[in-house]
Order: sequence, then structure tokens, then C-alpha cells
Amino acid sequence: MRISGAESQIMEALWRLGPLTADGVVAEVGEAQGWAPGTVKTLITRLLKKKAIEGAREPGGYLYRPLITRTSYVQSESQSLVDRLFAGEVAPLVANFAEHRALTPKDIQHLKTLIAALEEDQGDEESGGG
Repeated sequence: MRISGAESQIMEALWRLGPLTADGVVAEVGEAQGWAPGTVKTLITRLLKKKAIEGAREPGGYLYRPLITRTSYVQSESQSLVDRLFAGEVAPLVANFAEHRALTPKDIQHLKTLIAALEEDQGDEESGGG
């Protein structure tokens, strides 16, 4: 499922705030983006058709909630980016950031920690402990 940048704004609001009415989404996203209520409602309709969100009549009104988690969305988008731009390989992505955007010492330490954890996990799998 492909979610556009505009649609992702709606999703972010629903992930962050939980179920919202259409008016709640308009208030949260539409005003910040300069979108008319009709634009927001069109984006909601697209997300309903994609089955990314659902709507249900509840005591507080008609509420929309996400059907996919933010974690699964980020994973899918990340994999899509790596596949499209770097032939499915993560190392060239990291190298691109390192070459074109100075990594902070904090970024480098985080990467080292991730690599160490991955190496430890691989060692566990190879020894039959994973």
C-alpha cells in the first residue's frame, strides 16, 4: 500500500491522537497545512479506500482510526526507499548520509551500538543460541 505524503499527515494525526472525527482531523492537520476541509475529507476517503484507516459511528460522532501501525508503515516505507534507491542494500544508504550530511558524534555512536547489537545477534544465531 502506498500512502502519499499528504495522506501520511492524516495518518500521523491519527497515530498521535487516536480516533478523530473528520472535523478533528481538519482542525489538527488541515489548518496546519493550509488545506480546506474538503481536501482533508478527500484524503480521508482515499485512506478508507486503501484500508489504511476505518471509520465507525460512535457516541462521540463518526470516528476514524488507523488500521496499520506507524511501526509497520515506517518499516514498509524504509524498505521501499532502500529497494528503490539502493538496490535493497542498507550500507550504501548509510554511506550516502555520511558523505552528504555530516553525521554527528551522537549519530555515529548510535550506528556503532546498532552494529554491535546486530553482530551479537548474528553470533547468537550462528552458535545456535538465537
